[in-house]
Amino acid sequence: MLLKYFYDEKLAQASYLVGCQATGEAIVIDPARDVEQYVRAAKANGVKIVAVTETHIHADFLSGAREIASRLGAILYLSDEGGPDWRYQYAHEYKHHFLNDGNTFHIGNLTFEVLHTPGHTPEHIALLLTDGGSSANGPIGIFTGDFVFVGDVGRPDLLEKAAKVSGSSEEMARNMFHSLQRFKKLPDYLQVWPGHGAGSACGKAIGAVQSSTVGYEKRTNWALQHDDENEFIQSLLVGQPEPPTYFAMMKQLNKEGPQLVQEIAASAYAEASISVVDTWTGQGVVVDTRPAKMFAKKHVPGTINIPYDQSFTTWAGWLLDYARPIYLLAGKESVPAVVKDLQSIGMDQVAGAMDLSVFELADDSKLVSYEEVAPEEVHDHVQTGELYVLDVRYEKELAEGQIPEAKHVMLGLLPMSLQELPHDKPILVQCKSGRRSAIGVSFLQANGFKDVRNLTGGYDEWVKQGLPITK
Repeated sequence: MLLKYFYDEKLAQASYLVGCQATGEAIVIDPARDVEQYVRAAKANGVKIVAVTETHIHADFLSGAREIASRLGAILYLSDEGGPDWRYQYAHEYKHHFLNDGNTFHIGNLTFEVLHTPGHTPEHIALLLTDGGSSANGPIGIFTGDFVFVGDVGRPDLLEKAAKVSGSSEEMARNMFHSLQRFKKLPDYLQVWPGHGAGSACGKAIGAVQSSTVGYEKRTNWALQHDDENEFIQSLLVGQPEPPTYFAMMKQLNKEGPQLVQEIAASAYAEASISVVDTWTGQGVVVDTRPAKMFAKKHVPGTINIPYDQSFTTWAGWLLDYARPIYLLAGKESVPAVVKDLQSIGMDQVAGAMDLSVFELADDSKLVSYEEVAPEEVHDHVQTGELYVLDVRYEKELAEGQIPEAKHVMLGLLPMSLQELPHDKPILVQCKSGRRSAIGVSFLQANGFKDVRNLTGGYDEWVKQGLPITK
């Protein structure tokens, strides 16, 4: 048996290539949209991808299942659980099998048994794998998707918070409790192959280890220590992170069928010219991918700074509009990777890109900057109310304390909160360290706020300097 693990660090998302080497056949489980990685791995290991499956309709990334079915002629194996609202609408275009609890299907000598495991989503399934080519007469492991993670379980509130299915959180949490009772009955030796690692917004305490076992999770996973259903529901619902706003779009696209990559229009690459960037800002949104320190010193008016680092995809999903063209300011060598990352969350509307040499050629009088200030520089102005303090941290971070009189709007929710912010007073933006607040400053500037400043070092530096906080 062949088992290959793939991991996207920006999305904290895991997928798997599972093959029968005896017959040369393989299946991809929970594929990302970038399917070339699976094609290369299959070729390198002498197997052919004949099937693709996923544990549920994903909300945090765009699935590659349709892409694999279209390009490779692979058979789709998709959940038929959860009722008519949770059926894959594009499956009829390809060879497919719908799966229900207790069904089995085969890839060469490998047998997959379907377990319906609702809780994260209504249609969620897990897959028990038995290697028929080995001497074992039982399963070797289970692909749990967003059901059981290392140290955590899938959050049950996304349907209500992201997809706006009113009142569903408690119902899904109750379903999760009963699904976990079934999980507890599985043999301890089974390997657990989850769909996410640490950093994913699909859970609140996901571990960073790639895999686990049923027995280890029974002993250490907080969610498997609860025997009282109501206590479990309360514990599961509390403390879940804010779900990114793009999750609702991902659910819709993955259900209806993502656009095929070959159908996406190629992005235009423009020669460096400040006048072109000025034109772009009137047509769509211009994303400057440079580090925040460089952006703060000089940038084109109307552009948003989302540095191209490990958090790029997350904040792009939070802050960019799927209905508006996206233009990139990025090093020419990095543009393909940036575009691919945006496509991983369905942002296919990148209309153009320009090299960073525009800043060397531009007249500095046409560029703007923003002020970075240290806590000790602005403490007195905060005390007197001269500065409007905007705290863009996550909700759960507020328990550490706050700068006095700070107003809280989590960074990703700024697009919905612009009307609540003052134009007649300087705004001091702060987060925990100064990184997220830098993105916030750029977003506010791009939306017409003239006097916006970033607190260097953020809340942590404020505390380090011994300045007052409230709790």
